[in-house]
Amino acid sequence: MTKTIEIEIFGQRYAIRGDADEDYVKRLARFVDENMRSLAQGMRTATFSKLAVLAAINIAHQLFQSEQLRERGEADVDQRVLSLMESIEDLMPSTRHR
Repeated sequence: MTKTIEIEIFGQRYAIRGDADEDYVKRLARFVDENMRSLAQGMRTATFSKLAVLAAINIAHQLFQSEQLRERGEADVDQRVLSLMESIEDLMPSTRHR
């Protein structure tokens, strides 16, 4: 069911329409708001749009880093599985010699 969720990001109010969980949408809005506020503290002057773009770049960077860590973790798991399979094969008597 489509509903409207009211959020506020960096002093601007928005009405988000969709099927997403309200708490989740508000959590996302807080995350974006915190990113923008953190960036604003380090800048003397910044427009809303500049802060929004910089926050988007920061969030995209975090996403890419997380994806990279996940991929490395998957590669590590794949390597461990292969190693375990090779160890098991080394320990099992060969069925080819029967």
